[in-house]
Amino acid sequence: MQEIKCKISGKVQMVMFRDFIQRKARTLALRGTVENLQDGSVEVVAQGREEDLETLIEYLNKGPFLARVLRVSVDWREPSREFEGFKIIY
Repeated sequence: MQEIKCKISGKVQMVMFRDFIQRKARTLALRGTVENLQDGSVEVVAQGREEDLETLIEYLNKGPFLARVLRVSVDWREPSREFEGFKIIY
């Protein structure tokens, strides 16, 4: 199992970005979280198979229809803990 921590910048809040990523992550059978940060960006922590995480990164770069993604930073790392499912943090 691999883990990524990503920070997505641009017009990514108030555009259903977290819901979009949660649906894509669940389709890929990934575990983790997605949350809005106070600086206007979104943070994603996801665990799963490397190829599924690569697919999620493609979705992070695209975003939902109304989003405008400017930058996605990706940090591959050892899993920090085990998640149950993929959840939005409010």
